Amino acid sequence: MKFISLVFFIFPFILFSQDDSLPNSIKKGKLLYQDFCVRCHMPDGKGQTGIIPPIAKSDFLFKHMEESIKALKFGGIDGVITVNGVKYDSRMEKMCLYDDEIADIMNYTLNSWGNKYDERITEKDVTTIKK
Repeated sequence: MKFISLVFFIFPFILFSQDDSLPNSIKKGKLLYQDFCVRCHMPDGKGQTGIIPPIAKSDFLFKHMEESIKALKFGGIDGVITVNGVKYDSRMEKMCLYDDEIADIMNYTLNSWGNKYDERITEKDVTTIKK
C-alpha cells in the first residue's frame, strides 16, 4: 500500500495524463453528449425538425465549425440558421462545459450518425475561440 501511495504521489501525471487520441476523445464525447445534448438533439442526432437542428449528417456542422463550437461554449447561435435546407431559430441553453469537454463533444458529433471528420478538435482549438 505504501508503494502505491508513493507512486501516486510522485507520478500522478502518469495516472491522469490525457490521452490525445481521436478515438478516446470520441468515447468521452459520447458520454458527455448523453449527459448534455441528447434530450434536445436526440440519441440519433436528428434533432426535432423545425425546432432543434440535427447534428446527424448536418451540413451546418461542417460548414460552420467555429459557430458550432461557439454554440456549445457560449450558449446557442443568435439568429436564424439553415441546416440541411430547414430553417431554425431556437436558442440553445449554455451548458457550462470546459473547453476539453466541448472538444470531446465536437469530436463525437463530427464522427457519429454518418458524419466523418478525420482531424481532431483539441482543447486548444476551443480555447482560442472567442465570443
